[in-house]
Amino acid sequence: MAHRIYICSAEGNTGKSTVALGTLDTLTRRATRVGVFRPVARSTDERDYVLDLLLAHDAVVELSYDEAIGVGYDDVHTDPDAALATIVRRFKAVEDRCDAVVILGSDYTDVGTPTELAFNARIAANLGAPVLLVLGGRVGENTVLGHSERLGHSDARTPGDLAQLTELAAEELEREHASVLGIVVNRADPERLDEIVESVRAAARWDVPAGAAGSRVGAGAAAGDGVAGSSLRQAQDGAVAVWAIPEDPFLVAPSMRTIMQAVDGELYAGDPDLLDREALGVVIAAMSMENVLPRLIEGSVVIVPGDRSEVLLGVLTAHASATFPSISGIVLNGGFPLSEHIERLIEGLKAGLPIIQTSMGSYDTALAIRNTRGRLAAESQRKRDTALALFEQHVDGAALLDRLEIARPEVVTPLMFEYGLLERARRERKHIVLPEGYDDRILRAAATLIARDVADLTILGEEIEIRARAIGLGLDISRATVLSNHDHVLVYRLADEYQRRRAHKGITLEQARDTVQDVSYFGTMMVAMGLADGMVSGAVHTTAHTIRPAFEVIKTVPEVDVVSSVFLMALADRVLVYGDCAVVPDPTAEQLADIAISSAATAAQFGIEPRVAMLSYSTGESGSGADVDKVRRATALVRERAPELAVEGPIQYDAAADAAVARTKLPESTVAGRATVFIFPDLNTGNNTYKAVQRSAGAVAIGPVLQGLRKPINDLSRGATVQDIVNTVAITAIQAADTP
Repeated sequence: MAHRIYICSAEGNTGKSTVALGTLDTLTRRATRVGVFRPVARSTDERDYVLDLLLAHDAVVELSYDEAIGVGYDDVHTDPDAALATIVRRFKAVEDRCDAVVILGSDYTDVGTPTELAFNARIAANLGAPVLLVLGGRVGENTVLGHSERLGHSDARTPGDLAQLTELAAEELEREHASVLGIVVNRADPERLDEIVESVRAAARWDVPAGAAGSRVGAGAAAGDGVAGSSLRQAQDGAVAVWAIPEDPFLVAPSMRTIMQAVDGELYAGDPDLLDREALGVVIAAMSMENVLPRLIEGSVVIVPGDRSEVLLGVLTAHASATFPSISGIVLNGGFPLSEHIERLIEGLKAGLPIIQTSMGSYDTALAIRNTRGRLAAESQRKRDTALALFEQHVDGAALLDRLEIARPEVVTPLMFEYGLLERARRERKHIVLPEGYDDRILRAAATLIARDVADLTILGEEIEIRARAIGLGLDISRATVLSNHDHVLVYRLADEYQRRRAHKGITLEQARDTVQDVSYFGTMMVAMGLADGMVSGAVHTTAHTIRPAFEVIKTVPEVDVVSSVFLMALADRVLVYGDCAVVPDPTAEQLADIAISSAATAAQFGIEPRVAMLSYSTGESGSGADVDKVRRATALVRERAPELAVEGPIQYDAAADAAVARTKLPESTVAGRATVFIFPDLNTGNNTYKAVQRSAGAVAIGPVLQGLRKPINDLSRGATVQDIVNTVAITAIQAADTP
């Protein structure tokens, strides 16, 4: 039977999707197969964006949209008992394929509040799923629209209000015999989190479900206890756990794409990719520019009458100016056509800012935008990062898993491994430099790393350009440092050190100043001089361009003569280490031994017990030839230089990985059939093998991870995804923590 948790609320618009996403992500720490189920569909007219968001999570088993839904509201109206029976039957079909299931209650889009909560409680009781109750910390959206105002704000509920709401919810849940695992007050007043938790805790009258564990964790809980940050609130032993997540207006801010749909408009000009940026305020610019300028709000959408072209051009100019706020977009209302000259002028500005045209009047346009609610959907990276960060910082994930009685697994899935990387990096909090700031993938990864508090970052590039592009993409990199690799003060400082270290090669100070302005040299020198703890590059540049500066100024650790690489291959149930797959084309026996010892150390660094297989096309003494002899010699060198290591070689891949084959070919070996570190005889074999395993076995290949350097510099594949970059930065931070 799968572990189950039912997430429901006592009303609509509580931000339940944030809690659902955070809970789902938390389950991936221990559960290998996670499912999602929506007992009552949000709508029959359009797809449920929250369900789509959860189904898109990498941890969720293969479930179609229809499989993840129980019934519709019409079914509940027609025959509630029959609907409940269908829900139970369809849920069982999902549960049979999972270790844990997140069940997402209905959204109050159809049924009145008391009746709907009662029906959710009844479903939870029949599914045997404890309830995680979400309470809204806000009364409702403010519907008064001024000429310039923030979006997403509403009146905060007092601790007393929330206590009263808790008591009302308690009556409904108890009446339907639903057990309550915990309460999350979402969108709570940031200034009164402790008061809110205490009031809700006092009003909660349930016991923890039988067998559920829980421990008191105070506001000063350490990050190692499963919580990032010091604002954790949880109930005492034996009581319902209570957490409070503070209000973040960004999560309820609509995107420009959503606004375009709300006003029935079309994109007149600008970059379509920038439609995903959220609008944090609204400005009605039906006045002269002198009066519009002081009303502009950072991240706002500006409504401009279509026949006021001078205002349109003024707003575009203000947006381009460094002395005025950067806006999210413009809505031209009224349906008035722009003159040919104005169109040509806008085209020549190449602002990229989305300009939307609508035939609506000013009042209707403003009202439509004001009533547009932002939503946590799969396409909004920043909202997803923000939601996960808030949940991690304010909800004790470890305690939640313990209360669900989910034991720590024996296997390690790719998602579990990735989560472990982020957790370790978060604890170490190292400073990593990213030289390729003009690549959007780097900016997206940086936004995720900052939101999740994984590392401190320096991004190289011209600050105005980098920050403007990030803002345009709807990304928050405000906590990152952005440095120009042409900054005179830093160039002179780095060049002096580079010239000193390369003086024996005849490098002059003038040559050094030219050299260090290359982003790879600039970033590497920052690491060499202790201005950063590590560097990650290679999304745009070649491997040679990335690591050549490190060979020159950082050098290798003692007793290692070669810089090499490994890939951490996250398979369905374990993580293996493959080396070298990216750096040394045809290693000698001595270099191969170096690679094996370095790879074993890397494996141990990431919690993998090193059992080293020195791969060849023959096993044991069965083959001969120069290639086999090289591997045989390298194996002997490893045993001589690192006698504590478990190593076998030469050995074929199947004998190293498959216990049945190992029993036939090397029955006495402690490595055969259970190897964790695979050392390939040359780059051609290693590179092709890791890619074959990655594609055929669905493995997640993390790397290349460089090893042997005194300080960590890591290379990216030029096809790297945002998640690849996030993982590599986390790995670099962990390596930096282990660097003397």
